[in-house]
Amino acid sequence: MARWLEAADRFWAQAVDLAWGLPLVILLICSGIYFTFFCRFVPFRRIPHAIRVLRGTYDNPNDPGEITHFQALSSALAATIGMGNIAGVAIAVTVGGPGAVFWMWIAGLVGMATKFFECTLSCMYRKEDSRGIVQGGPMYWIEIALGPRWRFLGVLFSLFGMLGCLALFQVNQLASLLHADYAIPRAITGAAATSFVAVVVLGGIVRVGRVTARVVPFMAILYVVAALVILAQHLTAIPAVLESIFTGAFQGTAAVGGVAGVTVREALITGVRRAAFSNEAGMGTAPMAHGAARTSEPVREGLVAMLGPFIDTNIVCSLTAFVILATGVTGTDDGVLLTASAFEQGIPYVGRFVLTVVILLFSTSTMISYSYYGTKCAKYLLGETRGARYVYVYLLTMFLGALWSQDMVINMLDTAFALMAVPTLTSTLALSPRVLHASRGYFRRMAAQPSRTEH
Repeated sequence: MARWLEAADRFWAQAVDLAWGLPLVILLICSGIYFTFFCRFVPFRRIPHAIRVLRGTYDNPNDPGEITHFQALSSALAATIGMGNIAGVAIAVTVGGPGAVFWMWIAGLVGMATKFFECTLSCMYRKEDSRGIVQGGPMYWIEIALGPRWRFLGVLFSLFGMLGCLALFQVNQLASLLHADYAIPRAITGAAATSFVAVVVLGGIVRVGRVTARVVPFMAILYVVAALVILAQHLTAIPAVLESIFTGAFQGTAAVGGVAGVTVREALITGVRRAAFSNEAGMGTAPMAHGAARTSEPVREGLVAMLGPFIDTNIVCSLTAFVILATGVTGTDDGVLLTASAFEQGIPYVGRFVLTVVILLFSTSTMISYSYYGTKCAKYLLGETRGARYVYVYLLTMFLGALWSQDMVINMLDTAFALMAVPTLTSTLALSPRVLHASRGYFRRMAAQPSRTEH
């Protein structure tokens, strides 16, 4: 077994280096910039309208779909606000230095437009499954909008999605923290997490939406408040933190806790890679949750979805990075333990416990949402009945993920995410004129309703 794990570790280390090169980084960033300018900065100009949609102003229970706009965003955020924001950011500043944080910010901002286009497409091109329930996601808009000739891209997305949407990283980092702090065997954590997630996910997206709508706001507020308390105690360090972020982004710097220098190229690739894993803009996962939203106006769901990357990366990830850099913790390359040390130093005795609670909520909420994504990919490939059995594979790998090494888990998932991004972004770019046309039509209709128009 040990020899097999070593071989798998080497394989995924080589695979991720091939997948996450400059070409993919350029594709992600340039696509986001293109979408931002193409829609004339809708993600920034239309935030007030997006918030009105999120609050339920336009909700209609008779619209097609399974869950509300708020539940769709909560389900998507449950997947994105997770271990990528805590352990992933720690790994980013460890591997890519403080400069990686700047490129995470850029990826988050341009990712808002990417999410707007992705999730609008997801609701524009939905397909009824065998139960008569509408389904959305990259595989569906590829098949319907681009035609059967391009269906192979949807198949590739679904195939890689079944791997990329496994909750290996979440359970792995949770097991690491509980083993380090409370000597809980990793197998026990894996078994407990698997059992809890099974109870929720076997109830389908409606139950997932209800659970995440309650858990996500609470866990996000708890984490933000704890991080702000720490930063309030380290205000004098903030200018130096900002300087290190901007300097590292354009000149390179030393990695946090390391002795080797980090080049601008490494900071760029690491920042974009960790942002992609965190907010998933361009990966095609969030459109599967937003595609289940109850709406007859696809643009509305795109507007709600575009809030995700900003909340996830530019707020939550930034807080993690600032806490780590302001407290100056070093000594480990294990992402979750580095962040835990920063919180322990920032709020002695209490900080680490608070972070443990947050990690428990973050990781389990992501495990719940990811099961829906992976099962949806499996159902597209294998059909409703056979695809539904994927959930049992998903639950089994959760247990194994608690036992595997951090590096193998994250390299495996990063590789799958990279391969999911290619069909997602290429198809979104090809269909972007249709989204723009739909967007203009939607806002013309809204302009005809003065009481609901933002001035």
